[in-house]
Amino acid sequence: MEKNAEIPEERRLTEAGIAYSLSAVAAIVISFLFSAIASAAGEGYREREWFVYLSYLVAQIAMLIAAAVYFSRAKEPLRAPMRPPKWKYFPIAILMQFGLLFSLSFLNDYFIGFLGKLGYHSAGVSVPPLEGWRLLPAILVIALVPAVFEELLFRGILARRMHASGWGIAPAVLLSGALFALFHGRPEQTVYQFLCGCCFSLVALRAGSILPTMAGHFLNNAAILTLGSFGYADFTALPKGALIALCVLSALCLAGTLVYLLFFDKSGNQRGTLKGGKLFFLGAGTGIAVCAVEWIYALVVGFTS
Repeated sequence: MEKNAEIPEERRLTEAGIAYSLSAVAAIVISFLFSAIASAAGEGYREREWFVYLSYLVAQIAMLIAAAVYFSRAKEPLRAPMRPPKWKYFPIAILMQFGLLFSLSFLNDYFIGFLGKLGYHSAGVSVPPLEGWRLLPAILVIALVPAVFEELLFRGILARRMHASGWGIAPAVLLSGALFALFHGRPEQTVYQFLCGCCFSLVALRAGSILPTMAGHFLNNAAILTLGSFGYADFTALPKGALIALCVLSALCLAGTLVYLLFFDKSGNQRGTLKGGKLFFLGAGTGIAVCAVEWIYALVVGFTS
């Protein structure tokens, strides 16, 4: 008998929920300690390049800790969510990411503009210098590392475990997407990140592996950084003809991959209720509460600043 078989599915589902809670709490603790230590560098430390880089790693370290605890307690091998999938899922993931990068980004810009008219002010995100060779460490820290650890936690542990515990594709995709968006704690990005999280989960569950979504996630982040290094951080700065072509092509890529995955690819298809849902939420409840408080706080600050 395999060692994995000794652990009931319900126990693994609870451990997946605990991994979410642990990542949320660990991110706060690590962020507090990091800021306390960094403040010794004197005023203006938050604008320094080393601080910006390290601040990107806070959540990733928290997710690494949560994943390590999960695989240890659930008695699952790390390779389980990273088994080699059919090759077709790599181009599917990349084409979907291309669609998400441009078509949804434009829609998200309109959503942010709408919030702005209501009085919301986005805190924005600090990005390190991207000129010349500085693009390489930025791609490593901001593109590669999140592509590994975010996919491992949200698709390799959460979505995969929900599905393996008997949940249908739809609830596993929707809930993991919601938890992904909530974890990031940025109200102006919530809709965009929810849709991205759902798309990532759908690809991972169809493929039975997170390797395609890791590749797509990395290329998505790397493309944003590369465009930023050439002065196109705002896509609307692109020439009008290129902008229209990107909109049309990206929308076709996103729609085409979704239609295929939803209506033609039946891999992993199953209908199921939230079997063991109470056990999952028992483990994830703390993390959901922590992330919800952070989200509400960010929303209030955005409307009052």
